[in-house]
Amino acid sequence: MKLAINGVTQEVPGDLLTVMQVLNSQKVESPDMVAVQVNGVFVARPQYDDFVLKENDAVEFLYFMGGGCA
Repeated sequence: MKLAINGVTQEVPGDLLTVMQVLNSQKVESPDMVAVQVNGVFVARPQYDDFVLKENDAVEFLYFMGGGCA
């Protein structure tokens, strides 16, 4: 299946993939620290295991980062 992940079109194995399966296939180390958008809409974290992606979906991983000036 083709997905656009963070702006890059990739072939991802499988036909019925959930958000969590894609997070795992992309080796995201701390999925609890990542917000996910599919086609511009945020997916609630409790839905990561159940939200099924479709061919050509645009998936964005948004990482929380701390920082600022001291």
